[in-house]
Amino acid sequence: MKNLFFALVLLSGISFFGCKSVNPDWKTETENADFLHNTMQTITDVIVHDIFSPPVASRIYSYSSIAAYEAMVPGNPSYQSLAGQLTGLEPTPQPEAGKEYCYSLAGAKAMVVVGKKLIFSEEKIDAYEANMLADYKKINMPEDVYKRSLAYGEAVAAHILAWADKDNYKQTRTFPKYTINDEPRRWKPTPPDYMDAIEPHWNKIRPFVLDSAQQFKPVPPTPFNMTDKKSQFYKDAMEVYEALKTPDAEKNERVSIAQFWDCNPYVSHHKGHVMFATKKITPGGHWVGITKTACKKAKADLMKSAQAYTLCSIALIDGFISCWDEKYRSEVVRPETVIQAYIDPDWTPLLQTPPFPEYTSGHSVISASAQTALTSVFGDNFAFTDSTEVAYGLPVRDFKSFRHAADEAAMSRLYGGIHYSAACKVGVEQGLKVGELVTTKIKMLK
Repeated sequence: MKNLFFALVLLSGISFFGCKSVNPDWKTETENADFLHNTMQTITDVIVHDIFSPPVASRIYSYSSIAAYEAMVPGNPSYQSLAGQLTGLEPTPQPEAGKEYCYSLAGAKAMVVVGKKLIFSEEKIDAYEANMLADYKKINMPEDVYKRSLAYGEAVAAHILAWADKDNYKQTRTFPKYTINDEPRRWKPTPPDYMDAIEPHWNKIRPFVLDSAQQFKPVPPTPFNMTDKKSQFYKDAMEVYEALKTPDAEKNERVSIAQFWDCNPYVSHHKGHVMFATKKITPGGHWVGITKTACKKAKADLMKSAQAYTLCSIALIDGFISCWDEKYRSEVVRPETVIQAYIDPDWTPLLQTPPFPEYTSGHSVISASAQTALTSVFGDNFAFTDSTEVAYGLPVRDFKSFRHAADEAAMSRLYGGIHYSAACKVGVEQGLKVGELVTTKIKMLK
């Protein structure tokens, strides 16, 4: 009996000292925006690894960020749900009344679940999630709060994924490929891989805020004419051809700008019989990186960071839908094809030409729409240092504002030899309209 008594005392002691008490500051410590930033960065890293095209990447960003935002809204009374504001989004499941939640954990979980569903390399998301949850565990919130928050995040993620499942994405995977036309004015595959046209049916994806893909249909492209050297199209082609034929200092700056904003997710290299590829961030991914930079500089709290990612991502995907609608309506031939056929057969662009029609410039459209979204959150003249491309071997660049960065991104396409100036100029106008609509129609703060 005596031995039994001491055994019970010993076991109770182990139990007592083995259990960690609840951290009285757990609410403050979990309201750390880095949980959101790190999760979004992981999604970006997987997007790069899996080589998603720019339009598809924007879809991943939008649903993932919306899931995080919606899961955190109930714990932040100054913000309101996007249900009823985004096309087809029904009211999000609500947390159980009278129960305590860690909404940071719920948001991170919702983002992870949605992101994992939309990418290929699930094991990379799994590895990140395990580490993320271990970090939350170390904070020592109440166990019931931990479990309840995870369950709520999963419920919100399921709701967002059910909504995403109805956006026509799966159906477009079965639609026919783009049919190449021999007309000189129409787009044709370009070297070195002569890839098929990417996402010719992206205008059939359900928009988030646009009433249709055609809502901001731009002016028609410059009429094709390479037989008359006085025609505007010929002049536009020559402008591309001569873009880097400038004094060395100006040329070097233009090269730097073009390379910084290249954002081609798949650049192939051919050396003899060897071919290898360089994987890089997408244009949308670059703006998601800028969002993180802005949040860090502004010391944005968790919810404002979620707001910024969400608004930027929505501006990105609706920008791609609007732009891709025009690309496959006008089917404008790329400068590389035209210049080699009519001006100089040995000319090659500085950047590798992306595999889709030229007009309008996608980077111009989505940069203009994204900068409008970020300006609405952080204000005009928000100066920042953009280090997004450092991970891909490029130096930082300084910008006076989001608009400054967007305008440079647009001009980079001319310097890189992959767009005529009209596609950049009109693309910016198109993107500004998309961004203005997004920021006007979406109300996140009460």
